[in-house]
Amino acid sequence: MNLSYGRPYLAIPGPSVMPEEVLRAMHRSSPNIYEGALVEMTEGIIPDLKRVARTEHNAAIYISNGHGAWEAALANVIAPGDRILVPATGRFGHGWADMADGLGADIQLIDFGRNQPFDLNRVEEALRADKDHKIKAVLGTHVDTSSGVLNNIAGLRTVLDAVGHPALLMADCVASLACDRFEMDEWGVDVMVGASQKGLMTPPGLGFVFAGPRAVEVRAGMERVSRYWDWVPRFNPQGFYQHFGGTAPTHHLYGLRAALDMIHGEGLEHVWQRHDVLARAIWAAADKWGEDGPLTLNVADADQRARSVTSLRLGLPYGHQLREWVETNAGVTLGIGLGMSEEGDPDGRGYFRIGHMGHLNAHMVLGMLGTIETAFKALDIPHGSGALEAATAVMAAG
Repeated sequence: MNLSYGRPYLAIPGPSVMPEEVLRAMHRSSPNIYEGALVEMTEGIIPDLKRVARTEHNAAIYISNGHGAWEAALANVIAPGDRILVPATGRFGHGWADMADGLGADIQLIDFGRNQPFDLNRVEEALRADKDHKIKAVLGTHVDTSSGVLNNIAGLRTVLDAVGHPALLMADCVASLACDRFEMDEWGVDVMVGASQKGLMTPPGLGFVFAGPRAVEVRAGMERVSRYWDWVPRFNPQGFYQHFGGTAPTHHLYGLRAALDMIHGEGLEHVWQRHDVLARAIWAAADKWGEDGPLTLNVADADQRARSVTSLRLGLPYGHQLREWVETNAGVTLGIGLGMSEEGDPDGRGYFRIGHMGHLNAHMVLGMLGTIETAFKALDIPHGSGALEAATAVMAAG
């Protein structure tokens, strides 16, 4: 029997579930973009964004997705011919490296696969080998959305300092901002990029770039930066339109304002703790399912898993069948196995991902887990018992 009629649940790793507060804030007529309430509201958004990034330095808003934020960050500090070091896990480190390649950078990539974070010892070896300091930046992905790997960004700064290397440290926090703990200033990150559609609970369309003083100094020495991507007028706008390189993304700003109010109302420390508990509940359920079936977590070590997205391998034909069943029969949409191709499964259909980011609470997670267990039974997929009990025990312990 089809039981999908009702409110659907988008349990993919972005766009995440949008709160009613965000939707209501956006449901209004177009505002005046030259003066008045919108202009005043935006002046408060910038410092509240910096609070989420844990920085006292600069923040810029771009009308773009995360890929646009990648390019904006690179365009301000990387010139054609500059070498960058990219320790890549999963898919998105490769994506940022490809963006840099398109801007003419010389890419030095170390591929660590898709099941574990980057090895800081190998990163250190690459930096020590760079005697002439040709590497201008190290690009680290905090959370890889495809694999669910959590990387040690603070460790990259430790390595850079130990080697005495002057390269900028740049971090991609699109999938981790307001989900996993991130401390831009404390960890010594020079440039960080984020986006609106995941932990910030706002529709896709806003990219964010945060930059510290070392990055601002590098930008001052750049020969040329394109007018749109240049962060200088966005950091220090002489007119309201310069925040955005043109017309403001009005309704996204209203939604973002509501989302930031929710985050700071809850408290960022509690937001991180909530994501941690709910993620561990999902992992506990997955461990139980995998005791008597083919399900495995893509990342074996819990300390190396993101608190915002979990990638799981169920194998063919089960992975695709599971995703199709829960959406068609129960109204829950799980993420595809993005970038998780393997021999005999070029499209990664044996994998699925659970997004657990942003506007998420206990009953949503338990409902999603119960739906997956129902699909296991309906499809006769082998699985262990006690998954929901394990998840509730984690939540009860907090």
